[in-house]
Amino acid sequence: MKRLLVVSLIVLTVLIGLYFSNQYWIHRYDGLIARQAGIYRVDPDLVWSIIYEETYFSPWKNGKDGEIGLMQITPVVARQWASETGMREFERQVAQSPASLLRDPERNIQIGCWYLEKIYEQFRDVPHPEARVIAGYNAGPSRAVEWNKVSEGVPQLTREEFISKIDIPSTRAYVVSILERYRKLKGPAQATTTPSTSPLPERSR
Repeated sequence: MKRLLVVSLIVLTVLIGLYFSNQYWIHRYDGLIARQAGIYRVDPDLVWSIIYEETYFSPWKNGKDGEIGLMQITPVVARQWASETGMREFERQVAQSPASLLRDPERNIQIGCWYLEKIYEQFRDVPHPEARVIAGYNAGPSRAVEWNKVSEGVPQLTREEFISKIDIPSTRAYVVSILERYRKLKGPAQATTTPSTSPLPERSR
């Protein structure tokens, strides 16, 4: 009986340790996410959900198509970010060594949030655009725009209708998975009333 109690205590201690270790792992970038999401006016919970899906918060990961870091940013997107924001030093760095720039968690999240804001701009008149934005992040904004098209005079697609039009199975699964995690973070009362579902406000200069 005593041995069973000792074993139970050891198992419980290990489980508690694993739980808190995992909580630290998946939330250690929350401050960076909140700061960059605030700058680029995107929902930090959506950014967090995307990172969870993309790399499970592993900044060293590379994708099969050249994506790098936490949010799996491609060098092409990084060059576009550096060029459009006028950051010449980072333009040179991306040209010479994109991996060293994109493995930096803060820079990676910054570029990812900038890219999400650009996608959001294309769906600013769509209620609850998260599915479109996630699809655009994964498959490219032009594909998301194409999937979102309706004939003139026809009501905008619902979220479910949009998802059903995604003809790339991996992207459809990606969108569904992130939306499920995002809804859990927001809770049932807030899942459809987040600030990011409204038209984006003008950023102060």
